[in-house]
Amino acid sequence: MRRIPLVVVAVLMMSGAATSVSAADTTTTTSTSPTTTTTVVHRRIAALTGLPDPTAVTKRRSALTIKMDNTPQAHPQYGINEADVVYEEIVEGGITRLAAIFNSNLPTKVGPVRSVRRTDREIVFPIGGIFAFSGGAQYAISSIETAPVKLIDQSNAGAAMFRDPTRPPPHNLFANAVLLMKEGGKVHTPPALFTYVAQKAPPVGAPVGSFTVNFGSGFATSYQWDATTHDWLRSIFGAPDVTATGVRVAPTNVIVMSVKYYGGVGVEGSYAQMVGSGPVEIFSDGRLQKGEWFRRNIHLKTAYRSASGQVIALRPGQTWVELLASGETVSVYARS
Repeated sequence: MRRIPLVVVAVLMMSGAATSVSAADTTTTTSTSPTTTTTVVHRRIAALTGLPDPTAVTKRRSALTIKMDNTPQAHPQYGINEADVVYEEIVEGGITRLAAIFNSNLPTKVGPVRSVRRTDREIVFPIGGIFAFSGGAQYAISSIETAPVKLIDQSNAGAAMFRDPTRPPPHNLFANAVLLMKEGGKVHTPPALFTYVAQKAPPVGAPVGSFTVNFGSGFATSYQWDATTHDWLRSIFGAPDVTATGVRVAPTNVIVMSVKYYGGVGVEGSYAQMVGSGPVEIFSDGRLQKGEWFRRNIHLKTAYRSASGQVIALRPGQTWVELLASGETVSVYARS
């Protein structure tokens, strides 16, 4: 998975400390006394990953959410490894679709691009920016039109969306994230969606070797801990999830939210209720932390807290959020 190089900064290296990320400018303050000089450095941070952003490029961009196909015919996919955050949601028939959010990186080929669903409104409301999709049923389009995003689909995208003649329709529509960002209008810098630990904070939680998110209809997704890269190696359809450019999909964090699908799981027109609360399982640093997710209203981001009420912090990097239906399970296997 592509990453922005890490920068070591002394002020954020206190063991065990968690930091709520903001895309702050780098500034240096020096105070001088007869015997000492103290320098405090504030680093620029990418809001959606918690990784260093030395040039502050993420402050000059909106969040760009691209709706992606996730069926076997859509694999291998393009660009998914360069997203900052990816949500996996259940749609009709029990299959899953992806909402990939880009801010740090803008790949020139992302997809396949597919249609909007009602859950997408719940996902994008706190971050705004741009929402790119291929169309959709009128009820889904009416829903996303209420969100604070600029809508771009194949009817108004121009060169920012294109067909790949080597793939069969409808799995052959792709997007150029660079061109989509240029069509986004006024910049709406996204807020941080998660809280991140400091660089040398020790791992927290029960050690995990692998786990499976048991989506139905053949869309179960597995993750295996890689102690060398400190990522979760993703597999789907019984095989490693590898992009069209040969990169293994391997997020740093995986959040599994248990949510109710209003209208029924896999029923056309249903959507994930992401306002309220429910159980959550968070996989980071090769560990599992269990707790609850909370969201008071659609304008606010989701908070994640442990059973003792403490904020659950993630390791900086790409995060996948699995919107698992209430009643479906996660199979967890301890590290040997």
